[in-house]
Amino acid sequence: MRQRLSLVICCGLLCLSLGANVWLLRENRQLLASWQPQEQVELQVHVAGAVVRPGVYTLNKGARVADAIATAGGALPDALLHGLNLAKPLYDGEQIHVAQAPPSVSEVEEPAVKLINLNTATAAELETLPGIGPVKAQAIIEYRQQHGAFARIEDLTKVKGIGIKTFEAIKHLITV
Repeated sequence: MRQRLSLVICCGLLCLSLGANVWLLRENRQLLASWQPQEQVELQVHVAGAVVRPGVYTLNKGARVADAIATAGGALPDALLHGLNLAKPLYDGEQIHVAQAPPSVSEVEEPAVKLINLNTATAAELETLPGIGPVKAQAIIEYRQQHGAFARIEDLTKVKGIGIKTFEAIKHLITV
């Protein structure tokens, strides 16, 4: 009888332990579920480059690159959108950089060149011209003093030591 009582007690303890474990398992699952991060419904992206209003924007989850650009006011006229996948889904913290086209050759201004006036230039000013050193600069001044002002830039070839080759190299830098 004693053995039977021990067996009943062991079975009771086993059932009690099993019930407690089932209860703890259920509680742990509920606790674990509450610790799971909530699904993010918004994300933030940085839109930079050739857009109307670059900056950081909050968009809904599932937004695309095209949505971010539209939120930033749209692309500028010289934006290069062909390098972007406009249908790509966005992720939180992403940066979208819209490249800008380089200026065309016609838009690039040539730097202003100060023309050297053959009739008023000093020797030092004449020496800034390619191929004109101190000797040729003095020859230009002496020609001017002996023959008067140059009527046209081509008259420079009448100065001793200045030939067609020198004239062609500096004609875009001189005036009368």
